Amino acid sequence: MINMQSSVTPPMRALWTLTLVLFAIEALLQLNDIGLSVLSRRIAYTYGAFWRPLVFAEVEPVFALQPFTMFISHAFLHGSILHVVMNAVILLSVGRLIVTICGEARMLALFVLSAIAGGAGFALFGPQELVPMVGASGAVFGFMGAWKRWEVIALRSTGRSTAPVWKFIASLTVLNVALHFGLGGTLAWQAHLGGALAGWVLAPLLRAPRRPA
Repeated sequence: MINMQSSVTPPMRALWTLTLVLFAIEALLQLNDIGLSVLSRRIAYTYGAFWRPLVFAEVEPVFALQPFTMFISHAFLHGSILHVVMNAVILLSVGRLIVTICGEARMLALFVLSAIAGGAGFALFGPQELVPMVGASGAVFGFMGAWKRWEVIALRSTGRSTAPVWKFIASLTVLNVALHFGLGGTLAWQAHLGGALAGWVLAPLLRAPRRPA
């Protein structure tokens, strides 16, 4: 396991700000859902959700850069309060570890790169229908991928078994499969896979070097 103990608690301002931004955007969409026209969910999804056909130029974008911006903007939109709460809980809990290990700037970089990878995963393996994909799950799974990669490195460096990590990954995979079918195929497991792989690959590059005592 990775040692999270530190004599100095690193600042978490960026992590909290990121989480509050996710909640603020969903709050505005919720106000529109109950009849208060603040930010239309339809318009927000039209401009910011991930639309797979745009990647392959099967439909026309609303604006010129949409096929590129949607790789990030989709992570800031959610389908409901419950959706954003679930992502925020994992974001805050695992994000604290990420910040402790590699700092706030690299945590934000991991969030963005994992969100992009999540979009790429959905583009490669998602349904062909014109349906929006939203949520920070790809970025969240990127956090978990990095966390588990660091655990593997730490366990191997001390000669301990990495079996607990693979059991965790297997359990998470089974949970995703169950949720995919339980939710009628609406779970974007492709984004989860893309984000997790990005976090796993990037983890060794993001870890800050140890300072000499």
